[in-house]
Amino acid sequence: MAIEVVHLNKSYGKQQVLKDITLHIEEGEVVGLLGPNGAGKSTLMKSLLGLIEYEGMINAPMRHGYLPENNPLYESMYVREYLLLMSGLGSYAARSSKGSGGSAHGCSRSQRDRVEELIERVGLMPEVHKKIGELSKGYRQRVGLAQALLNDPELLILDEPTTGLDPNQLEEIRALIRQAGHDRTVILSTHIMQEVKQMCNRVVIIDHGQIKADKKMDEIEDLETLFKEVTNG
Repeated sequence: MAIEVVHLNKSYGKQQVLKDITLHIEEGEVVGLLGPNGAGKSTLMKSLLGLIEYEGMINAPMRHGYLPENNPLYESMYVREYLLLMSGLGSYAARSSKGSGGSAHGCSRSQRDRVEELIERVGLMPEVHKKIGELSKGYRQRVGLAQALLNDPELLILDEPTTGLDPNQLEEIRALIRQAGHDRTVILSTHIMQEVKQMCNRVVIIDHGQIKADKKMDEIEDLETLFKEVTNG
């Protein structure tokens, strides 16, 4: 389904963070939400997810996945164990002597298969025997992305998903995000213009809580120039 945002406003005390945001996103679009730090990007995404109260109207898919910027994970859990827990499978057996994360009881074959499918899809198999706390930043992001995809969401929202990655990890995560965007709507918040160019077919530039530009990528000659023009940056 399409996403409709109409006259969205959000304030924290006397500070107005979002100012009369109106936005329409078609099903299947990959939208880059671009803006300086503090522009209101994260607040907009949290509003779309229903995580905070707001004024205005939002109509968005109920089935969504979310990868927050700081990607909170249970570092003491094994990769498979964590993903089984996040899929809501119930109780778990003790971990195997090999540290593979144990197995789930009382869950359907399709749920277990979904976890295994995502472990394979995001390239976690080489690290599945490790605890999350032992993983590199890049592999932690893969765990977070797999978790966001567990319920096969119609809408995937990613907040600064490549922050802190080295060049190799950066390209691998970008490739995974491009793949995830083949069959769902994706909103990608970033302040890195190269990410928008590589992964998105549309960009929404937000600054001081307002939409300053909303364009298809093939309509833009120079994204950097447009960004500077509309944000005075």
